Parts: sequence; structure tokens; C-alpha cells
Amino acid sequence: MMRSLALPSIFFITLLLLIGLFFFIRASVKDRTEKVTLMAPDAEDVILNQMESYLKQRAYQLVRLNREQAQLTFEGIVRPSIGLALFLMTLAAVSLLCLSLVLAIQWPAVGIWFTVLVALSPLTVLFYWKKAERAEQVLLKVESGAEPSASESKTLVTVTAHRDELAALKSALKYRPVPTP
Repeated sequence: MMRSLALPSIFFITLLLLIGLFFFIRASVKDRTEKVTLMAPDAEDVILNQMESYLKQRAYQLVRLNREQAQLTFEGIVRPSIGLALFLMTLAAVSLLCLSLVLAIQWPAVGIWFTVLVALSPLTVLFYWKKAERAEQVLLKVESGAEPSASESKTLVTVTAHRDELAALKSALKYRPVPTP
């Protein structure tokens, strides 16, 4: 009785693995744009110049400038990662190998021919490579504001960008995030 339930159980777990892998591969190209407000001690013009030079160093180009609203829009091309592409392909290959082994045990007449499924793993690289390379925008809005705990005036910088770009920006420019109420 136990032996008859083992193979369907393993097959079910392998299918769950493949479903999880599918969603993981889809999430690898998902847009992760976030908005953060930072507090800077400098004047608006100084901050705009700092941000512009920082983003130009990171291969972004200024595409729109609105001086009245102190708003800048930068655009850059995000390139796919070779390491992530190889990682995704390896995960897909291992998952498809597991599926082929379960299928080979279930249908021994076909046997080792199920390992041909592993040849589908490079499709993950194609999917990732086509979807990951895209133009991303960084929106900057600079405005004067007052820090809640002090009477001195600070400058608020609202940045809308990919979360990885926001993390790099925070560490490079050392601006403090505005606490959310």
C-alpha cells in the first residue's frame, strides 16, 4: 500500500516545484518601482546638480526637465544579468531533470528519453533576456521643507525608481529617509 502512494506523492511535489519555479522566473523580470522621500541638508540647486551628476555616472540620461516644479526625469537601459540568466537556467534544468526522473520511474518503457525535457531549460534564458532589458525611469522632485523635529529648513527629495537603484542612491549620497507618519 505504501509503495503505491510514494510515486504519486513524489510526482505531486515535483509539480509543486515546477509551479514555484515558473513564478520565480516570472518574478525575475517584474517591475519593482518604488517611491521614497529623502531629506537633504543642501539647497535645491545643489541637490539637483548632485543627483544629475550621480545618475549620469550610472548611465542615465536626462530626458525631461521641469524647472518650475524642480522635477527631473532620467532614463536608462537596464541590462540583463548573465549570472541571473545562468542561475535561472540551472534551476530549470534541475527541475526538469527531477520531473524526467519521476516520469521515467512511472513509465519505464520510455525511460531515459524523458531527460530530453532538460533541453527546454535554455528557454528560461530566452524569456529572461528578452524581458529583463528595458528602459527604466528615475523621477526626481526637489522641494523645500521643514524637518518636523527642528526649526531649520531642509530640502526634500522625492525619488521614484527601481528599488535597487534607490538603495544605491541612498548609500552613495547619504541622504536620510523621511520618517513616515
